[in-house]
Amino acid sequence: MMKRETRKNGRKKMRNKDLQLVTDLSFIAGESAAKTAENEAFRDFLKHSDIELDSLVHELNGEIEPLIDCTACGNCCRSLMINVSADEAQSLAERLHTSLAAVKEKYLEESTGGMLVINTIPCHFLADNKCTIYENRFADCREFPHLHKNGFHQRIFGTLMHYGRCPIIYNVMEALKQHTKFVPELK
Repeated sequence: MMKRETRKNGRKKMRNKDLQLVTDLSFIAGESAAKTAENEAFRDFLKHSDIELDSLVHELNGEIEPLIDCTACGNCCRSLMINVSADEAQSLAERLHTSLAAVKEKYLEESTGGMLVINTIPCHFLADNKCTIYENRFADCREFPHLHKNGFHQRIFGTLMHYGRCPIIYNVMEALKQHTKFVPELK
């Protein structure tokens, strides 16, 4: 187990590593705004590189994600639009001991194409930064921030959209910049 020490601004320095974890949401949001051009340059750098990104992102995510307490944040539940499959809607109805029609009316919105999404942001099921249906949470919730999946090259843009809202993404992307030896151009 890696030892950590917590510092000012929610930074956690991992001993024997150069990486400092940042968990302060205000700081992360500010960095996101300040690093817009840098992150766009990084996206272009990654898209045009031959770096094997999936294994590197998986490794960094595996190191970082367990060190971040999502219940101290809950930002994804307060800010993301969540897709819900028909099977998930039915499972939710069963969990809540109600009809599918009642679940759709109270919690979901259906597009003309038949797609279901949670009808409010923040999510109905968020209480004290915890999911009240955690065991039955939706696939979009279980999979976020998607850094464990293959095909990272195709998801860089979407990942960077969440850079300012998710401490896991922020820290993985900053570590990825270090590991790929990315150097932003100074203007």
